[in-house]
Amino acid sequence: MAPRANWKGFLKVGELVCPVALYTAASTSERISFHMLNRRTGNRLHREFVDSQTGKVVEREDQAKGYEAGENDYIVLDAEEVASAVPQSDKTMDIEAFIACADIDDLYFDKPYYLAPSDRHGAEAFALIREGMKAKDVAALAATVLFRRMRTLLIRPHGEGLLATTLNFDYEVRPAEEAFADIPDIRLKGEMLDLAEHIIRTKIGRFAPKTFDDRYDAALAEVVKAKIEGRKIRPVRPKAEGKVIDLMEALRQSAGETGKPGKAKRGGAKKAASTRKPAATRRKAG
Repeated sequence: MAPRANWKGFLKVGELVCPVALYTAASTSERISFHMLNRRTGNRLHREFVDSQTGKVVEREDQAKGYEAGENDYIVLDAEEVASAVPQSDKTMDIEAFIACADIDDLYFDKPYYLAPSDRHGAEAFALIREGMKAKDVAALAATVLFRRMRTLLIRPHGEGLLATTLNFDYEVRPAEEAFADIPDIRLKGEMLDLAEHIIRTKIGRFAPKTFDDRYDAALAEVVKAKIEGRKIRPVRPKAEGKVIDLMEALRQSAGETGKPGKAKRGGAKKAASTRKPAATRRKAG
């Protein structure tokens, strides 16, 4: 059965228009989820909004949204006033510009969606846009009203369709300088850098999402299964903390586990690799 579209409208490039549908590309619905229960009765609980001063439950018709202008000072907005800010939608995903794929900053990526033609009549125009983007190795920036908000999307060819990723607004992305401000300026060279490069080379792999392991969700599923079957639930033993050792020694031991570095780019590392004892021998000698 075909998935249900989240949004239907038109993809527009200049005077070229084709009907399209947007489908969720990533979902958390398969994760283990829980309901809150009354431990004594086993009945499900439901949430209620309670007045912070009187402690009484507030019914839906008396609830309103409020903007905090100051401490305990709120500007009350009713549903109609909030709705007046929702942008009008013409169901058109208007491509504003094409950009080189190399210029894409994935820091702004929000949620991915599959974009496909919604009927056969638009399939040819859709294919023309897709193949044109592939040929030029570009992505498209488009804007539309999506889920009651004006959103900018990055559209890229993906197999036989397109991938549309909603983008975070600039004010939502925090400057990297805030996170990196306390990182000291360190210049690495010589054997230390050669060993690090060697370790990286020995661990080069491929991007394979199927191998990603959600250990927490799998462990939760096993706990639920054990509970159903009446088996004893065994807590996971914490891993023993690793011994804190010198950074250079850690690099040497890591390189020893993956094999000695081959021909190094710098002479210093080659000499160090040829005169150094294997990690196992050093540990035995110690």
